[in-house]
Amino acid sequence: MSVWLITGSSRGLGLHIAREALAAGNQVVATARDAEVVRAALGKDGGELLCLPLDVTDEQQAREVAQAAVERFGRIDVLVNNAGRGLLGAVEEASDAEARAVFDINVFGLLAVTRAVLPHLRRERAGRIFNISSVGGFTAGSGWGIYNSTKFAVEGLSEALRADLAPLGIHVTIVEPGVFRTDFLDDSSLHSTTSIEDYAGTVGKTRQWALDNNHQQPGDPVKAARAIVTVAQADAPPMRLPLGADCVARVESKLETVAKEVEAWRELALDTAI
Repeated sequence: MSVWLITGSSRGLGLHIAREALAAGNQVVATARDAEVVRAALGKDGGELLCLPLDVTDEQQAREVAQAAVERFGRIDVLVNNAGRGLLGAVEEASDAEARAVFDINVFGLLAVTRAVLPHLRRERAGRIFNISSVGGFTAGSGWGIYNSTKFAVEGLSEALRADLAPLGIHVTIVEPGVFRTDFLDDSSLHSTTSIEDYAGTVGKTRQWALDNNHQQPGDPVKAARAIVTVAQADAPPMRLPLGADCVARVESKLETVAKEVEAWRELALDTAI
């Protein structure tokens, strides 16, 4: 039995992870801005479940949640940084306030919760951290520039965090979901910028794709959650966990493109030594 602390547990992938972790016999601290919504989805506190309010951008509250988890269950074994939001629009279309709002949750919120939980994991010299990125954290596309940049940041800090923590017995895994049937494309999760006509042929197509595919995505979030719970039990969890056939295809395509570019420009790249 492990003790899981999950952010963004009121809906979507976070809710499914909480359910699957409980079904597997674990103890779960499920958090979201509104704990009552979590309780309505998972059931009242008691036994193996503790529902707590958490705004991931509030570091003091994050510390209080981590302490409450330890007081209730004795320790924290698995942290899932799932809370996040999206922004759809061209890079130029995004205002400073819109860009900062996405970074505040997706990057700085993740860091705040991680800092709050790590002292408890380090004390145990064990633990697992799952940082929920996206296929958009590995390969970017028109209309997703700001969102992509937050997830690229998550991937970079997670790689370094993995190296920091490996000697302490703590494993870090970056989860890269493709397109899964959650409410991510709803207005409640995905915000949209004002539009500039010059981007109608690029970002405009992405906006239409989001409308056409909302709640039609091919990925099963229950299976994604189950995969994460499975990996949490592995002796040697991977650095990256791509989820979904679309994610695997896009990762493979980018790796092939990067390899071709490196080879094409190898001579110039190497001819830069003093």
